[in-house]
Parts: sequence; C-alpha cells; structure tokens
Amino acid sequence: MHLVRLTDASESVLHDDVFRHDGPLADYTNLRGLAHRQRAELAAGIFVAEGIAVIERLLDSPYRVRSLLLHDRMFDRLRPRLEDRDVDVFVADRAMIETVTGFDVHRGALAVAERGTLLTLDHVTAESVRTVIAVEGLNDGENLGVIARSARALGADALLCDPTTIDPLYRRTVRVSMGEVLFLPTIRCASWPGDLDELRRHGFQVVAMTPAAHAVSLLDWQPKQRTVILVGAEGPGLSAAALGAADLAVRIPIRSDVDSLNVGHAAAIALHHVAVSRDA
Repeated sequence: MHLVRLTDASESVLHDDVFRHDGPLADYTNLRGLAHRQRAELAAGIFVAEGIAVIERLLDSPYRVRSLLLHDRMFDRLRPRLEDRDVDVFVADRAMIETVTGFDVHRGALAVAERGTLLTLDHVTAESVRTVIAVEGLNDGENLGVIARSARALGADALLCDPTTIDPLYRRTVRVSMGEVLFLPTIRCASWPGDLDELRRHGFQVVAMTPAAHAVSLLDWQPKQRTVILVGAEGPGLSAAALGAADLAVRIPIRSDVDSLNVGHAAAIALHHVAVSRDA
C-alpha cells in the first residue's frame, strides 16, 4: 500500500495535480459528467466503485484495484485489507474529496479499478452457461444495477448488453448492484440482435419479456435447459427487431389497470421463475 494523506497544507499541490491529465488524482475528477466519464473511463480501461460495501466486494473480485480515495473513517475500516496490496491510497477529509470529485461523496469511499480483458460471446456459448439475462437499450444505470444484482442472486450465468445499453461498469450501476456486477460475466454484443441467433444455434431459448396481451403468461411458461431472458428499456420496451429475434414472448400477470412493471423487477421475477422451475 502506498499511502498519501491529503491535508489542508497540501491543498495547493492537490489543485495542481487534479487538473493534470496524468496527475495521481485525475481518475477521480468530474465524476458527475456521465458522458465525459464514460468516454474517459472506456478509453483509459478503468471504472469507479463507490461506497465501502461495494469496495469490499471489489477487493474480492477479479478486477485489479488501481487506487482508492477515502475518508479517514473508511480508511480505518479497509486498512487491514490494503496493507499487502500494491495500490495507491489517498486519505482526505470530506471537503477535500468533494473538491477532487466535484460532488459530495457522502459515502466517503471511492476506488478506481482496471477493466481487464473484455469477454466475448464464446463465454456465453460454453456448455456451463444455462441462464443469460440480455438487455436492450437500457440507459438508466440504476435499473441495470438492479438487474445485475438480481441476476447474481438468482443464478444467471452471464449478462448480455446490446450496443446501446449504458456501460455496465458505470459508477451508479456498480453501486446499485452492491458490487455484484463485478462477479457477473458481462458481454457487449457486437451484432444486435444477430448475436441472439448465435445463442439459439447453441441451444438457447430466447424469451422476450413484454406486457403485450398476446404474450404467454409467465405461469404457463416452462423454461428450457438453456434460456436467454430478454428485457428492454423503461418506456419503449424491446425493439421490433429484438422481439422478432425471440422464440417466445412472455408476460408477467399483473392487474389490468397497471401498465407494466419496472424493468429491474420484471427481470428478477423472470429469473426467479427460471430458477424455481429448474429446481422443481
């Protein structure tokens, strides 16, 4: 561990370093600028984790942690796990962390980790993979985080993202997933919805979740041994192309005067149905 304590006395140095593109704290600047952060993080091959519980999961994950920016109290909690790691640790008070990041990090803990090698569709087609959750057009990081957490809890083996879905390692997604997205193999599709056809050729049944009246009730659906559960964004739902690529359209029975469920809740219900059906 390489420890640097940022005090009021170091504030002038801090400001010099923050605005250098290669400064030691550059990875933590402008965290609220979503578009900028996504471009910068993808280009640099990094992502940000926020919150002590999430960082603890990060430390258990396969991802290499590059640095941490911590409040004193959070550093005391994490210190035993950092002593033997080759990692930069910056400790500062709450006001200084806000100066660096541009917002009030009330959780008092941030970390930057390396993305590593991207997985390909070959990982999904491996025989050990049985349940895949696939998402199309999700631009809400919190919804994607909910889906990732449910996927991990309910036995999904992989997360498949279409080209337009938000970065699954976006800070809010990682936080809302409680770090579980870090343990869920994730693939960004190169061809959409063409990659769904590739999965079908490997024995997967592709099931589109939709509130449409013509869809089969979830209660009447018996999942196959290999299943892809396909969900779309809030509002527009799945595209016509994605629906056309599915083997089956399935709806969750709800009250007739309610339009639909949140996509994260719908995904969790469908995943639970698959898990229970296989255990029966």
